[in-house]
Amino acid sequence: MGAQFAALGLRGGDTVLLHSSAHSLGFVAGGIQAVVQALLDVVGSEGTLVVPTHTPDNSDPAGWAHPPVPESWWQVVRDHSPGFDPARTPSRWMGIIAETVRTWPGALRSDHPQVSFAAVGARAAEITADHRLDDALGERSPLGAVYRLDGKVLLLGCGYDSNTSLHLAEWRQQSPPRHAIGASIRRLDGSSEWVTWTDVAEDESDFEEIGAAFEATGGASVGKVGNAEARFMSQPALVDFATTWMAAHR
Repeated sequence: MGAQFAALGLRGGDTVLLHSSAHSLGFVAGGIQAVVQALLDVVGSEGTLVVPTHTPDNSDPAGWAHPPVPESWWQVVRDHSPGFDPARTPSRWMGIIAETVRTWPGALRSDHPQVSFAAVGARAAEITADHRLDDALGERSPLGAVYRLDGKVLLLGCGYDSNTSLHLAEWRQQSPPRHAIGASIRRLDGSSEWVTWTDVAEDESDFEEIGAAFEATGGASVGKVGNAEARFMSQPALVDFATTWMAAHR
């Protein structure tokens, strides 16, 4: 499997942000542990593997739609949700590969209560530090850190609708739409507190269209890893393209 990652263009010393669907790989000898180990072996001791470890369920129940909950529950949820803890709170809907990286020896995780990232490797501390509430996917987020490190993106069995780096292009738009957000955070004494803040409103509705336009420029390497279709690309090139595309088309 390491040879397949290398054939896509992954190299020693790379910082790579991985989005993945484990079931798309088919049978892998050694299972998920072998997948993560293969990635770490290819990037080596100077490289860094990054994954999203988001917790979208730690959000204001007033906005839940899949499914919605009665208004009478809203305050109960706010009052009783345990505060986000990078060490304790599992990710949700990010996949088993991301969860395996999150719990890997030496892994570090950013402390945003909704859109945290975990990283293993040489630049893990730099990538996961200082993740501001009100710049969730912007310059001061792990996405911004990956950009500054000239990082890569690997889509393993998933599409551009899962390509979180495109949100960095949203944060770079002039006067992007903003909205109020709520989540439960963990205080230093172990208690929980519901907090609200304002940040850019995310919109993934055109991400597949942006990805197709980016690929048409030759910006992504496409190949097979196991049974999965994989896409590998420069994160700065992707973000720069998307920033210009959004300014023209949104």
